[in-house]
Parts: sequence; structure tokens; C-alpha cells
Amino acid sequence: MAAVTGESLKSELEMFGIPCRDDSVLDKMVEQCICNRIQADEMVLEWVAYSTTKKGLPLNMASLEQFDHEVLNKKPRSKQSFRKEEPLSRTIDINSLQELIKAEEEEENLLDSYCTPAKGSQKRVLTTPEHPQSKRSAALLASPGLLLSPTSFSSSLTPSQKYSQRGAKGEVVVSFGATQGTRWVGRKAPGEGIQLDLLEGPEDSLHCSYKYMFQRLRDVRNVLSEKIEELGEGLGARFRIEEFSPVSLPAQDSVTVLGHVCCDSNGKLNAQSVLLEAGPEQGGQQVPVVLSELKEFSLFPGQVVAMEGMNTTGGKLVASKLYEGVPLPFYTPEVILERDEEPVNVLVACGPYTPSDSLTFDPLLDLIGIIIRDRPDVCILLGPYVDSKHEQIEKAEVIETFEAIFTRCIESIVDGTRSVGCRLVFVPSQRDVHHHFIYPQPPFILPSLSKDQARRVTLAPDPCTLLVDGVTFGLTSTDILFHMSAEEISSGTGSDRFSRILKHMLTQRSYYPLYPPAEEVNMDYEKFQSFGQLPITPDVLIVPSELRYFVKDVIGCVFVNPGRLTKGQVGGTYGRLLIQRNAASEDGRRASPCLAAQVVKI
Repeated sequence: MAAVTGESLKSELEMFGIPCRDDSVLDKMVEQCICNRIQADEMVLEWVAYSTTKKGLPLNMASLEQFDHEVLNKKPRSKQSFRKEEPLSRTIDINSLQELIKAEEEEENLLDSYCTPAKGSQKRVLTTPEHPQSKRSAALLASPGLLLSPTSFSSSLTPSQKYSQRGAKGEVVVSFGATQGTRWVGRKAPGEGIQLDLLEGPEDSLHCSYKYMFQRLRDVRNVLSEKIEELGEGLGARFRIEEFSPVSLPAQDSVTVLGHVCCDSNGKLNAQSVLLEAGPEQGGQQVPVVLSELKEFSLFPGQVVAMEGMNTTGGKLVASKLYEGVPLPFYTPEVILERDEEPVNVLVACGPYTPSDSLTFDPLLDLIGIIIRDRPDVCILLGPYVDSKHEQIEKAEVIETFEAIFTRCIESIVDGTRSVGCRLVFVPSQRDVHHHFIYPQPPFILPSLSKDQARRVTLAPDPCTLLVDGVTFGLTSTDILFHMSAEEISSGTGSDRFSRILKHMLTQRSYYPLYPPAEEVNMDYEKFQSFGQLPITPDVLIVPSELRYFVKDVIGCVFVNPGRLTKGQVGGTYGRLLIQRNAASEDGRRASPCLAAQVVKI
């Protein structure tokens, strides 16, 4: 499909002698094109036909609303597709696109079509200054988002049939909080007055790329040792443990030791392969742990714990009690908002934004249509945008660079939501084929954005902590749930695995507490120590995953797995939340700022 922009609409209007200098009118027309899935030229033709019947109706916001009601809403859906779906039903490459432009020029310059071209001349699109290009072809070639469809990126792909034939569109699959009667719309003036920034400020956050692949093993060891000591201080203060004993020191009495959990081999952790490795202050050695006397436990590699038990020989610890970590306090804003303040509507979506069998961005276009309809105040969009796991990307069956595809994708989001005015947050993923493949991951760099566009765009790293109107959001696009669920072992806990893993993230105070990390995660531990830890316990923590979507309240923190916008060849899900920073409840306890949340099918 053609990416409709204000410039392309303005160019089409000028061809019919219709001046338009009001950007809000152009934005409204862009919105109508996206919602009704029509191109710029078809939109203008419809308007000219309509305004002519109304005896020269002026082009303004009121007349566009009337036009939308009387014409666009009454058109059958089958006729609203782009050029009757002709571009989607046949393959278009660069050569055929040039032929289309040539045909348009020949129609506009009918007299020139009877002239004999100069000797040695090539296609008419390569005209000399003596035969200038038409305004229409120039606008097509100058458009930054010429085609947001597979024909722009590959000459061998077609749209996904399974995605277009999906059912249960808009179905709510998960609800949290007081959702009954909730209106999922933003404020009357979205984006205005919304406080949105990184919690620790740009100077203390990862804001640019850095050199990686230079870390030494002793540096990794130092980071892990400091983590043991830091969490050990919290454990000692919380459970009043005066001193931790060395793990390999023989003792006839019960002792309390500190260390992190690891496996005795390269295989998966199980109840018979658990080791406890102490920090340097406790000897830095490993000791096997017997878990048979523990009534309940939940352990994973890299978890910092304190254990009480017997170690009579110094070679094996029989654990009788397990002390888990202590979460950080919640963020306390300087100014408490009044209760009559309107809540903030936040939309959350995670890539991929294309089906697995096609490079069409139809799911992304559907999401833009939802944003235009619901007008959320903040949209948090997590990668991947150009998925490295996509079959066509892996085979390099594209005719453009990955950076160009990504730029078109972002520009379509920014331009398509301009009339809404919502704040946009872009978070990268390690599956973004064009971006740095390292964790923590620096934010995107988008030099092509204008100053007006940059005002409502926030480029965030992975992971990060965001402050939205006094409510803290933890964001990570790395699938920590999937990675930890493959490594965690438990017994007698009585809780579901998701809740246990989410609680571990809070008690370990880390966005990625697993060590060693999954094979697909390239960890830089020096940067991870600075930018991969939880500075506070977030009010809301976004953890997109391949696993089933959910919304859960775990010890006061609302975890949201919005799922992915596409699941293979079919549509996926996205999330939406209503948040409001309130004062404490009447009994003095903390009230969650997440009033309601839902996960919805695209």
C-alpha cells in the first residue's frame, strides 16, 4: 500500500487547483485514508466528485466530517482496498513501478506521446530537463514511504492470507482491574501536560551506542560478586542475619551462607545439580546443596540467596531454610496528583509487526488505525521492527537495506498518528536486524525526524525505567520470561510459574537476573551493572514474551505481557492500560496506580 502523507495529498489537490495550507485538514485527510484504506489520489478524486455535487464545497474540517459521513462510511469494504487490491494481487518491482509512472506521464502529456523520442533516449522516467517530470511522478519518487508493502522490499512476496482472514478481531482476552464500563480513550488533548521521561534522566541512562566484545572474565566475576554483596546486605537487614559463614567451612552447628545458585554441569538445573557459589568475602568457593529438607523452593541459575543448614564436612550443605531476596521500594513522586485528574490511557504493543510469511506491514497499519480510533495519550512500541528471525530477512530476499525498511516503518507510525498527537516511545529489540546486538541495548537513532516529530517521540534503551505522569514503567523487549521458565526449578510453592518468575525479577532487583544468560543474549556485564538493574520497584513492568499473554499483580507491581502483534502467520495481541497516580488508600496502604488493563486481539 502507498504510505499516505500530507505532502502527497497536497500535491494531488494542487493538480485540481485546490489550495490547502491548513496542516490540520491534511492530517484529517491522512487519517481518513488510513481508516478507509484508500490511497491519496483516490481520496482526492472522491473529494473532487463530492465537492462538485455540493457546488464548490470548501475544504475544511467541517466539510471533511460531512464527507466522511456521507461518502466514505457508506462505501462497501470491498471497494475501499487500495486500487481494488490490484497492487496486492500481483507482484510489483522497481521496473513495473517505473512503467506505471511512465504511463501516467504519457496520459498527462498526451501531445508528447506522438513525438519521436531523441536518439538514444531511455525510459520516459529518465527525462532530460527539456521534458520535466510531472508533479505526480515527482511526488511519488520523493515520498519517503513509497510503499509499505512487500513489493517495496521484495519482488517475490505476497500478503499473508491467514492474517487477513483472522477472526475475533478486537476481542478482549485478558482483563485486569475495574474494566466494566471503562472508556478506552485518551484525554481530550492527548500528549499535552503528560510528563514522560526516563526516570534517571538522560545523563544516567544508556543514551548512545558503546563499544562491546571487550569484557574480561575477571570483570564479569567482579560484577557478579558485587551483586552478591549488594543483595546480601538487603537479606541481612531484612532477616536480621548478623554474619554469613563461608560455604566450605565445616561446622557442627547450623550456619547461614550467602551466594548465587549455579549448576554443577552445562546441562539444565535440577534438584540434584544445585551448587551455591559464594562471593569473595565468603571464600568464593562452591558447595553442593541438598534440597530434600526444604518444604518449598524456587531456584534458577544466577539467583542470589541465603541458606541456613548443616555442613558438617565442608563438602555438602543440607539446606533447611531458604531466604529469598527483598524487593526495592516503590517510587514516591514529589507531587501527588489530585484524585479528580483524568487517567492516562497507555497503549503497549510488541513486534514483530509483519506476519512470518510476508513482509507486509498490515498488522502495523491496523494498529495505527486503532491508535487513531482510541486516541491514547502514550503509545509504547517495542521491537523487533525488522525481525532478524523473519524467513525473508534471513534469506536476504529484500531489495532495500534493513535501515531503509526500518525508517519507513517509523515514519509511517509518526506520520499516521500525527493527528492524534499521542506521545510515542520506541524500544529496540535484539531481534532488530539493523541494530546493535547487545544487552543492554542502546536506543535507536533517528536523525530523519523533524523537530516537531521529535517533540513527541522518546527513544528508549532496552531495558529502561520510564516515568509517565508520576507512574513508573519498567520496559524490556528481551524475553526474560521464556528464558527463565526454561531454567527455573520449584517444589511446594503452590503458585504458578509466571508469578514465581516475576517475583524473582523484583527480589533480585534486575531486568535479567538469569546467569549464565540464554545463548541468544549477548550480555555486556559492565553496562548491565549500570543500566540493567531495577532502580526501584516499578508500578508497571512490561514483559513481552512468546509465552501466553497475561496481566498480573505481583507484590504490588502490575506485570503486563501484551503478547506479540503477530504470532507466526496470524494476528496477535496488544495491551492497553489506564493509569493514575493516586494518594494512599483510606487504610493507609499503597493504592496501585494501574486502574485497569486489558489484552486485546489485533
